[in-house]
Amino acid sequence: MASGNHTVVYFSEQVVVLLSCALSFVGSSLILLTYCVWSDLRTTPRKLLVFLSVADWLSAVSYAFGVWKSFRGDSLDCVVQGAISTFANTSSFFWTVAIAVYLYVFIVRSSQRLADNLVLIFHVVSWGVPLIITVAAVSLNKIGYDASEVSVGWCWVRIQAQDRVLWMLLTGKIWEFLAYITLPVLYILIKRHIHIAHVALSEYRPILANRPPSQAFSSMADVKLTLIPIMFIILRIWSTVRFVLLLADSSVRQNPVLVTLHGIGNTLQGAANCIMFVLCTQPIRKRLCSALCLCCKHRAEAQYSDIVPHRLQPGQDTLIRKEEGSTGQAQTR
Repeated sequence: MASGNHTVVYFSEQVVVLLSCALSFVGSSLILLTYCVWSDLRTTPRKLLVFLSVADWLSAVSYAFGVWKSFRGDSLDCVVQGAISTFANTSSFFWTVAIAVYLYVFIVRSSQRLADNLVLIFHVVSWGVPLIITVAAVSLNKIGYDASEVSVGWCWVRIQAQDRVLWMLLTGKIWEFLAYITLPVLYILIKRHIHIAHVALSEYRPILANRPPSQAFSSMADVKLTLIPIMFIILRIWSTVRFVLLLADSSVRQNPVLVTLHGIGNTLQGAANCIMFVLCTQPIRKRLCSALCLCCKHRAEAQYSDIVPHRLQPGQDTLIRKEEGSTGQAQTR
């Protein structure tokens, strides 16, 4: 299964991971599309979700290219792909934590002004820090072929680098570990606060139930954002397991099942977010279904208008209408 310091990526694993990348690409694109089309969805929490989706979209594209190429050595496209995926993946970590911090300040601290003021800081940190780390890694020739030891065909930290563990930590793993600690704490505090608030306001539920549906749906969408940290941990844990196994020099890291789970986990974030915040959000799902039905209707009408004039000679359409009218009268009788 493995040859020396190299993990073999089988064709079946490539297909599964590429499918995961495609789903994430579509899911992230749908989140961006719904945000652009419907202005009433442009709340700050959903805007943060859009920024996360941009990072996940970029990750999906770069990972798909890496899995499709299945690099066998250092090359220019390997370095470019590794740099893009490193930046996007690290940015995704920061935006996931940023969303949890925003919700904590907004819900627990009840300070919308402070939460909104943090958005600029989120941009500086979530885009700036990954960019600085990536530029430094590329400049020092640390990004390149990693023999799929902690990847699934794509490039990351050069496996031959003497300080590869340090750069693996700096370009992703240390932020991943911090997210594992930070996100559950913030998530528990948010859920605890929401539970206490629901109990305290139970006597006012009949009044709250009369709020406009749009406000109720917006609140539900904001609360759903707390599910992002949980999904993050479920998806990312497999790459962490392989990293720990690499440090322990265990051959288990080359197990095909673990490799496949790693590939799916690293690339499915965009699809998971789309399922939670688009397909499983009733008002957005209704709008998508209505838009799809309307599009199909217009397409059918366009096809009919293109076909009928070519098939009917002048005057035949009037004759057909008369025949249809007489047939309808006969059936009525």
